[in-house]
Amino acid sequence: MIPKELLKKIRQIEIRTKRLVSESLAGQYHSAFKGQGMDFDEVREYQPGDEVRSIDWNVTARMNHPFVKKFREERELTVMLVVDLSASGLFGSTDQSKRELAAELASVLAFSAIRNQDKVGLVLFSEEVEKFIPPRKGRRHVLRVIRDILYFKPQKRGTALGPTLEFVNRILPHRSVVVVVSDFLGETRPARSGILANLRGGAVHTESLGRTPATALKQTSRKHDLVAVQITDPYERTLPGLGRMILQDAETGERVEINTADERRRSAFARRQVKTQDELDRLFRSAGVDAIQIRTEEPYDRALMQFFDTRERRRRHG
Repeated sequence: MIPKELLKKIRQIEIRTKRLVSESLAGQYHSAFKGQGMDFDEVREYQPGDEVRSIDWNVTARMNHPFVKKFREERELTVMLVVDLSASGLFGSTDQSKRELAAELASVLAFSAIRNQDKVGLVLFSEEVEKFIPPRKGRRHVLRVIRDILYFKPQKRGTALGPTLEFVNRILPHRSVVVVVSDFLGETRPARSGILANLRGGAVHTESLGRTPATALKQTSRKHDLVAVQITDPYERTLPGLGRMILQDAETGERVEINTADERRRSAFARRQVKTQDELDRLFRSAGVDAIQIRTEEPYDRALMQFFDTRERRRRHG
């Protein structure tokens, strides 16, 4: 039985996201993501300005007058939402945890997709693929996707992006839109835990992504239209000055004691996090992955609209 509080939360997410989709995002989504190809539509008479390469020479010869072939985009897409359920997603220093925000973002994308007659599927992962929901259409299906992101209890606490993307590549036979929603804070190796490693002045989380995820990102990007949605919390970028604290890594259980009143410590932490983010951004660029950063303390609609607008302009001029 799903708790009433969760049903209420799902309904609230549906109301908020459907309004946003209908008012602004559905059209931008349509323009930002290409269909799988072009289908022949009709032959019509040549008009000034038509592309010469589109002339149908067989029809032109028969009719003794130039005709051109017209094509329409094969619009139906499959959108696979790949959502990180590792324990770090339960953290949130604002009104929403990263997991709750991930569910809302997935809802926006899913409702945009079904409004455009696209299919939506879901992969939930931690250290392994925890659940797979095959792509389908319809409101009830989208509500199930939101429910599982919020309600599903993963068996593991860590993160393994590489094997998850390999799984996605196996189950999707045709080119699809693959959206990875994660904080990208690292994998299961305890010594590579991103935030705590940073507090110690050690390894950063892009190193913890490892060669396998980097390779998987490139392979998935070549096969599909891959988008990385990174969810970040302000306390993961800059430490609050709250005095002496004991921090525990949600994925490994590792603890570290730190005096956050030490301004030099906070400044060093912030610098290392900037470096970490720069390295992650370079990883995405080298893999050919479109990336968008969503912050828990800011409205996500502006970031999404800017992302869609950038993709639309690139598509139009590409």
